[in-house]
Amino acid sequence: METIYLCIVIFLLCLAVFDLFVGVSNDAVNFLQSAVGARVTSFRTILIIASVGVMLGAVMSSGMMDVARHGIMMPAHYSFHEVMTIMLAVMVTDIIVLDAFNTLGMPTSTTVSLVFELLGGTAMLALLKVMGDPTLEYADLLNSDKALQVIIAIFVSVAISFVIGMVVMWLSRIVFTFHYSKHSRYSIAIFGGIAFTALSYFIFMKGMGKSPYLPENLRDYIEEHTNWLLLCTFLVSTVVMQVLHLLRVNIFKFTVLMGTFGLAMAFAGNDLVNFIGVPLAGLDSYQDFTAHAHGQTIDTFMMSSLMESATTPPLYLILAGLVMIFAMATSKKAQHVIQTSVDLSRQDEGDEMFGSSRAARAIVRCSQNLIEGGKRLFPAGLRRWVGTRFNTNEVELQDDKAAFDVVRAAINLVIASMLITFGTNHQLPLSTTYVTFMVAMGTSLADRAWSRESAVFRVTGVLSVIGGWFITAGVAFIACALVCLAMWFGGVIVQCGFMALVVFLLYRSNRQYKAKSAKAKQEDDTFRLMMRTRDPELVWEMLRSHVRDTQSTVCKYIMEQYNGIVEAFATQNVRALRQSQKSMRRELDLLKKYRRQEMLGLRRSPMDLAIERNTWLHVGFNSDQQYVYTLRRMLAPIKEHVDNNFNPLPKAYETEYEPIRRRVNELMRATYEQISTGQYANYRATLAEADGCKDDLSLVRKEHLNRMQKSHGTKMIQVDLVYLNLLQETQQLLSVMRHQLRAAKKFMEEGQGQLQSLGD
Repeated sequence: METIYLCIVIFLLCLAVFDLFVGVSNDAVNFLQSAVGARVTSFRTILIIASVGVMLGAVMSSGMMDVARHGIMMPAHYSFHEVMTIMLAVMVTDIIVLDAFNTLGMPTSTTVSLVFELLGGTAMLALLKVMGDPTLEYADLLNSDKALQVIIAIFVSVAISFVIGMVVMWLSRIVFTFHYSKHSRYSIAIFGGIAFTALSYFIFMKGMGKSPYLPENLRDYIEEHTNWLLLCTFLVSTVVMQVLHLLRVNIFKFTVLMGTFGLAMAFAGNDLVNFIGVPLAGLDSYQDFTAHAHGQTIDTFMMSSLMESATTPPLYLILAGLVMIFAMATSKKAQHVIQTSVDLSRQDEGDEMFGSSRAARAIVRCSQNLIEGGKRLFPAGLRRWVGTRFNTNEVELQDDKAAFDVVRAAINLVIASMLITFGTNHQLPLSTTYVTFMVAMGTSLADRAWSRESAVFRVTGVLSVIGGWFITAGVAFIACALVCLAMWFGGVIVQCGFMALVVFLLYRSNRQYKAKSAKAKQEDDTFRLMMRTRDPELVWEMLRSHVRDTQSTVCKYIMEQYNGIVEAFATQNVRALRQSQKSMRRELDLLKKYRRQEMLGLRRSPMDLAIERNTWLHVGFNSDQQYVYTLRRMLAPIKEHVDNNFNPLPKAYETEYEPIRRRVNELMRATYEQISTGQYANYRATLAEADGCKDDLSLVRKEHLNRMQKSHGTKMIQVDLVYLNLLQETQQLLSVMRHQLRAAKKFMEEGQGQLQSLGD
């Protein structure tokens, strides 16, 4: 029996390594997004600084391990078997939940998932124990007070982080404006002094100051002379910051890098328990059982030892820190999640990936009414002066790819570091994801990054992310409770089954994500550059390149889908028809995204060109959509026919249609080549050939109608009607092709040489 639990412990430790990798892939956004979004330095330098912070925080995080040991459960009333069941259920559930959210690119919370998984597993097992032993009470098995304290702290941090971030950012922008280099002659030293002092207090004095690795007399000295140390730190750092400013050192950059270090350290100290706390608690339980059981069984040996504070060996903490650093540097998922947060907080407009929602529209409308009403309470002169401090046209970005300036990045990091370290020092595992994300949203709102054109989309994004957090809590609780229940009644067999399931799901998830990311990597490069460019003429050239790529890609896609539908009809391949149906639903969503992107580009283009080409841009949009709608009308009766196993397409019909199909393919291929290359020398010949093909289709339709009227009986009526629909929609497909080709030529007909050189 001990061998089985040894295998479980080994599996838990293996999952801890993977959990570290997956968790950091998700949570790296917490301390990297501000520095990456502001582009204060190279990504490599940011990673190095963050890595040092992570390693230092990991080594000093042992105090937080108590949350996993006795923060939720009361282990003195649980046997070794029960504790191991809970630990295994928590880790199995945690891996699946975190990897699912990572794959979706949503910044979920490792803290919330861990807390609610522990709560779900413990609650289920406590319920079973109470039902089996009436002498036990629920309060004896579940640390409800501590659990409630942790849960309240987690969710209250959402509102607190947002409000504090918004207020501090607004005050900072009043002082520095967006043209911060002009208004930071003297104020920058005070800001730098305050930021350095705050970070020093919460990171070094409260974080490292309580480290067991420091001499006790030094810890006591820091505790007794905190106020004096703070005053000295502020005075010295203010003077140093002023000197550095006079030496042309960007204090905001320095603050961002220091804040990245501090937040990485706070993250590791706070969240390391989320990744390795449960496996190490399982290891300690196994070691305690093997050393002190003395003949007791797995069901009678109680885990009172877990009530003691954890003494995590430094080697484990160092190894955990190294895994976290490796995950930061190599994970593609981490970069995906970082991009989600950066996009929601960027200063300029862009592709609003979350779209619109009724709740967001109501919130924005209500907020605008409140703002308009509040403006009347202040004098007009004061309002104008405040407006001059928020002139976004003066924004100073590090380069064209920066999402926001270094002032906002510094505020994000300083506030988030302070809040998270405060929670850690009070043994409240605040969600670093909640805190950093909501601080970033609060600062972006105060910075007027949420314009009337983008506010609805940004609010929808925030609501979606917050909704994902709450879903995380609910899913983690219920899933872990059910897994724990299954393991309790199923025993070793079910436990092994879940372990195999985790391995399979992780393998499949990684394969699917690689395929998805490889496809997504080919998209949006032109658009992102277009949104960062401030020259309207360059925007126009990039917009034309984007439109050309979109329309040519759609044309190629439609050609592939058309051939696939016709072949599936002839071969009765219902699976291919179902895949085509799903593919076209995804394509319509993608076209909506491209439409938003190109409209944003058109608004940033020269006004005269935007007005002149607006019509043809919309005709091109509509043609792309009509392509898909036409194929859907073609597909629907074919799929129903094949799915119901009706009469197959007669060979004579297939032979009759084949020349039409070849001509349609040649026309679509010619359209694709002209749009993709920007060369329209064969434009009129293609249109004439399309008209001729439509005329021939009309003749085939008439012959088929005559054939249907002469036919006796209803045996072939179903397939005859489906074939008639195929002919009709093929005609419509050619009409759409003509519209798309004409719109593309009209939109692109000026400046072909420039466009071609840009493509080269």
